[in-house]
Amino acid sequence: MSHFPEFEVIPAVDLQDGEVVQLVQGERGTEKTYGDPVEAAERWIDAGADSLHLVDLDGAFEGERQNAEAIDAVLETVDVPTQLGGGIRTAEDAVGLLERGLDRVILGTAAVENPEIVAEISDTHPDSVVVSLDAKDGEVVVEGWTEGAGMTPVEAAERYDDLGAAAILFTNVDVEGRLEGVATDPVRDLVEATDVPVIASGGVATLEDVRALEAAGAGAVVVGSALYEGAFTLEEAQAALE
Repeated sequence: MSHFPEFEVIPAVDLQDGEVVQLVQGERGTEKTYGDPVEAAERWIDAGADSLHLVDLDGAFEGERQNAEAIDAVLETVDVPTQLGGGIRTAEDAVGLLERGLDRVILGTAAVENPEIVAEISDTHPDSVVVSLDAKDGEVVVEGWTEGAGMTPVEAAERYDDLGAAAILFTNVDVEGRLEGVATDPVRDLVEATDVPVIASGGVATLEDVRALEAAGAGAVVVGSALYEGAFTLEEAQAALE
């Protein structure tokens, strides 16, 4: 697990219309707004974040990149590794972002529909592609969680091991954004099936959830709503793991 020598808690900075938001279960219209992206990024870094998870929600829904200015502003400001997902559909998009200072691109629909894109980007930029697998009722879903891909997360993950993926970002849509806790079995299944580190995302509400994901073998966890709503602080989460 080259990337996460220690289990990492990664704050999420989800962008919509240039502002930081959190959605419930990925549904547009449920968002709560949390202000300026650069301020949010700086706040998490000051609090001890080792890396940041950026999501271009408009990009994810519209299928093309939005919020580019806000993302560039964050990249210019922060000095920790950043990963970005949402609307990155081509190798050109991905490489362009990596050359602008992003550390990792997160590919969802694009990688499920065309696994070779992972190898294509990794050839020139090793260790830079995170494949995002979102699951609903045990099936991988794509296109903003609206369409089933006809395979389980484990079946999907096994493909990406060989193609050079740096990590798998696993989101359990069933619990996403609801602050009702995590499901650890699917995470454990993925960890056992793949050699690539698994980053868990979705439903983290308590410090116990963070510990449970670490115990399930995840290399890192992305936390959004719980941090923004003050369920616990980043410092508390990091301390809980020591």
